[in-house]
Amino acid sequence: MINTLYTENGIDEYPLARNILERFKDAEVIACEHYGEVFNRRAQNFRLQKQRPALILARKQGQPVLPTPDNYGIGSRRNYYFSHMLNCIYDCRYCFLQGMYRSANYVLFVNYDHFIDGIRSYCEAAGDDPVHVFSGYDCDSLALEPVTQFARHFVPVFRDYPRALLELRTKSTQIRSLLKLAPMDNVVIAFSFTPAAISRALEHKVPGIERRLQAIEALQARGWRIGLRFDPLIHTRDFNRQYRELFDMLFARVDPDRLHSVSLGEFRLPEKFFKILHALYPDEALFATGMRQDNNMTAYQPRLRDHMIDFCESELLRRVPREKYFPCHN
Repeated sequence: MINTLYTENGIDEYPLARNILERFKDAEVIACEHYGEVFNRRAQNFRLQKQRPALILARKQGQPVLPTPDNYGIGSRRNYYFSHMLNCIYDCRYCFLQGMYRSANYVLFVNYDHFIDGIRSYCEAAGDDPVHVFSGYDCDSLALEPVTQFARHFVPVFRDYPRALLELRTKSTQIRSLLKLAPMDNVVIAFSFTPAAISRALEHKVPGIERRLQAIEALQARGWRIGLRFDPLIHTRDFNRQYRELFDMLFARVDPDRLHSVSLGEFRLPEKFFKILHALYPDEALFATGMRQDNNMTAYQPRLRDHMIDFCESELLRRVPREKYFPCHN
């Protein structure tokens, strides 16, 4: 899968980096001083790179844990996120990462202790106030788990902080490392979904709904808590039918006792990112349907957006208690 590895000088002092280099021992290895030399170069072809992305092993510098954007959370006043990785192995047409980054290569920050120190600092500073920490903002939390060993390193940290919560946001079925760990009530495995037809059209390389449901059932049986994330909502001609069928399918198989939360969010992108995506996919119907620009953001027209949100909220609140529902929209 990985044919080219870029490595910051001295990166092999980290055990994770050594393990990855051994795993991909037939890959071409190219040294660099800083990952930005490769990742931030001008005139890169994102679509071409996406066909055979390289993996860049780097150190995270500076603040590793940051406050979340507004309206991003599931019930806490203190919300933070961190990104052990930049970019995603999946190829979702609506993903903001394609507008944010020039490169389709993956960056993996192998100095996990730096992130863990940052997480511990926020948890300890909060005292008795709940802290929610989110992974999966700039990548999929679990999609490269066999390589990154991310969950195996980070999940146990939260045993020391029972009033903190870790969310792992994913579309992946790479759950083997979680099944080997003892389940924890303050860790939520949050799966993102769109209806099947939309997923097939727009979420390339993402495991199908049935495979993700099987992963959810295996995690539930082991004792893990599950989140369901419908963000972003994507409009389609028979929107109501497709989303109702999706909700029926999911809630028929998700154990309500293991369901931690459900969240809902509208499609929205910074206008600059939207223009980049539109240039990458000029024939993509998604980017020509009822969009508007307002306050440097691109989103659906208010009337269409309100219909989508109102319909899905109504359907969800027939299936889950209100205290488990968290809207993530303006």
